[in-house]
Amino acid sequence: MNFFWHRAYPLDVPYQVDLTRYSSVPELLRHAIEQRPDAIAFDDGRQQMTYRAFGEQASALSAYLVAALGLRSGERVAIMIPNDMAYPITALAVLEAGLVLVNVNPMYTPRELEHQLRDSGTTAIVIARTLLGKMGSVLQRLNIDRIIAVDVDTSWIPGSCESPGNPTSFELAIERGSGLAFVPPAIRRGSTALLQYTGGTVGPSKGAVLSHGNLTANVLQVEAWLGAQLRRDREVFLTALPLYHAYALTLNFLYGMLIGARLVLVTNPKDLPTLVQRMQQQRLTFISGVNTLFVGLMNTPGFDRIDFSDLHMTLGGGAATQPAVARRWRAQTGVCITEAYGMTEASPALCTNPIPTHEFDGSIGFPLPMTEVTLRDEYNRDVPIGEIGELCARGPQMMSGYWNAPEANALAFTSDGFFRTGDIARMDDHGRFYLVDRKKDMVLVSGFSVFPSEIEAVCAEHWGVAEAACVGVPDARTGEAVKVHVVRSDARLSAEDLIAHCRLHLTAYKVPRHVQFVEELPKSPVGKILRRMLREETRTAPPPTTEATIPPRSS
Repeated sequence: MNFFWHRAYPLDVPYQVDLTRYSSVPELLRHAIEQRPDAIAFDDGRQQMTYRAFGEQASALSAYLVAALGLRSGERVAIMIPNDMAYPITALAVLEAGLVLVNVNPMYTPRELEHQLRDSGTTAIVIARTLLGKMGSVLQRLNIDRIIAVDVDTSWIPGSCESPGNPTSFELAIERGSGLAFVPPAIRRGSTALLQYTGGTVGPSKGAVLSHGNLTANVLQVEAWLGAQLRRDREVFLTALPLYHAYALTLNFLYGMLIGARLVLVTNPKDLPTLVQRMQQQRLTFISGVNTLFVGLMNTPGFDRIDFSDLHMTLGGGAATQPAVARRWRAQTGVCITEAYGMTEASPALCTNPIPTHEFDGSIGFPLPMTEVTLRDEYNRDVPIGEIGELCARGPQMMSGYWNAPEANALAFTSDGFFRTGDIARMDDHGRFYLVDRKKDMVLVSGFSVFPSEIEAVCAEHWGVAEAACVGVPDARTGEAVKVHVVRSDARLSAEDLIAHCRLHLTAYKVPRHVQFVEELPKSPVGKILRRMLREETRTAPPPTTEATIPPRSS
């Protein structure tokens, strides 16, 4: 099938991909292990692990899960740890045993964990030992007693403390499993591999049901797009984004393993000084990140002393990279950020820009091979080229639906099988897509649509702004008014200064009426700013003393 945007594809990118190469994620990973058993697969700053050791330990853990714990195909196993060598070992072990992996954010509160484990029907968990202190009561309530504890540092996670219990250690599980007989079951392409829970932007988080075929298809689509740009057995991937998130799971872990990369695992990405030190010690060739990570790194002392001579690709995703940040990154690293777009429900990659990227233009590029994207209006009609509409997509990487959520599934898909992403975008006459904003984040000021990403990008151009987030707040005169939450890079910045800057670059109804200075902005595990939390705080909290309200000017 040919699509409008194919004529703009790079010459070495195929329209079709052979999706039959791998029938399951374990088959893909085992093939990677066989190709380079003695190469380094993971480096966590303390030790390294070869592909061979990765495969052997995963086999032993698989045997333990099945033969010792009695788990059966299709049962759900949760994993709740930050980036550590135990993560990829557990992921392969769970999937090779025919079980379903349930990724859990280790930053979750007990309430959030209970919802996810209860909803998924999880029967066993691999968890950081120091998270058991605050999570043990949840596991008891849900009668989850098959627990494997990983000794990994979580001191940076609030509430971390050891439990008085004595669960089986990760090392002991592997030791015991190495002596147990185990024959991996046959796994079909359509078998469920992963329940990847969304952020819960509307109501409780929902589990996207991703099959082995969804995940392997997306890896092969990414491989087809990147082509010869990333070199087999020579790449060093900075893996600061969490592996329990779909972005790093597919791109860094699964695709990285496919091409024989060495993954530099970062357990605590919030410790930016230590992260920069590790970057100084590595010859990184590939960095995946989000806007907030790029900003944080560049603002950390020592970043300008990193040797980037081997770096030849930086991929941005998860949230829109701001033009000011992209310009600064290129100036400091010599590499242009390649902007991509995806979502949990799509395994996650849907679109990306041509590689190499010579200029950052703010677009999300073109749909990946075998991915169909259309823009629809509120009546489910295709919109003309250049007009904005809701981005809808379908392809072999798209989930079958949300776990046990028939009502949500009915709303999520169009009658012709496209997934409604909730993102507003436009397409130019070359077939290149530009993300405008989230549909639900749009602010209506006197009937005019204001997209927060535009306001945030303008604020980011100001010398005194480190980060900014825009939301709508109720206004008696205009229905809604624009409010920005700002983290200052210079304490001298005032609300009046910022408003004056915005008035130079925005029409009157888009100019913020309210400015609130904050120490930090709420973020998701990959660093995406959570506007919904700011909206909720605005509705429920009294006006802060750090907020200024600026009288409006006429248009």
